Amino acid sequence: MSKLLQHLQQIELWPGVAPGSEGVSLEQTVEERSPDTAAFHDRAVTGIERPTLTAYLPEKPNGTSIVLAPGGGYVRVVLDKEGIEIARWLNGFGITVFLLLYRLPGEGHAQRNFVPLQDAQRALRLVRANAAAWGLAPDRVGAMGCSAGGHVISSLATLFGRQAYAPVDAVDDVSARPDFVSLLYPVITMDARWAHKGSREKLLGCSPDAPPAAALEEAWSTEKQVGRDTPPCFITHAADDESVPVHNALDFHRALVTQGVEGALHIFERGGHGHGIRLAVGKPVEAWTGLFERWLRAHACI
Repeated sequence: MSKLLQHLQQIELWPGVAPGSEGVSLEQTVEERSPDTAAFHDRAVTGIERPTLTAYLPEKPNGTSIVLAPGGGYVRVVLDKEGIEIARWLNGFGITVFLLLYRLPGEGHAQRNFVPLQDAQRALRLVRANAAAWGLAPDRVGAMGCSAGGHVISSLATLFGRQAYAPVDAVDDVSARPDFVSLLYPVITMDARWAHKGSREKLLGCSPDAPPAAALEEAWSTEKQVGRDTPPCFITHAADDESVPVHNALDFHRALVTQGVEGALHIFERGGHGHGIRLAVGKPVEAWTGLFERWLRAHACI
């Protein structure tokens, strides 16, 4: 295990003010929502001015790493069930996980819809640029996202080549393309018929009474951005998800097939939304962890 990475653990994404956050002053707040903190934590973060990566290190690292973006409807970042709990599980396979605390588009940043993509691109580049020093493989840097974090990561998977910000240092010379991607109950589309209403409004700055321009809606519907260079994807969703319709996963996978990109899609009869690992127990969707483990092995990631 890299002693340097052990020492760093929490890493600021940007050497100064993040692009588009000039003049923004936020107080970062962590809200504990668990009714029983002795049993489990359920924390949510808002007021994110300085985005970070927090490293979760396995006892026996195998060189594979994943940038993990939790969800929260683009109004918060959910730390535990879609972040730390998944990170600790992945650590068991030797994967080093970098939990991404990304800026939220509705908190006053300029070019609000670019803010999550900027942070995701920078995060992937930071891990890859430092891979040798941190004892990681630069060609096994993956990305994973849940719910709105799935939109962050599907944006990264499809728009990694777009210049979302002006380069700030040598890190930005490195490719932001993930080598593999996992999306759990992801927000994908901004099409009002199937979009998660809250994520759509926060990302696009729209309201139900004033819908965004069609071009803006299409630009941030990631199923419309899939190309032949999109990395292999593992996608899961529950058919009974009442927050993010299953059409999001179906349409993204259909786009992968159309472009000839490797993609595994698992739709479960029941499981709801926001289950992560802990809340999936006892439901059909619980099988996602075993399926993902096998997919990782098939792709030589563990």
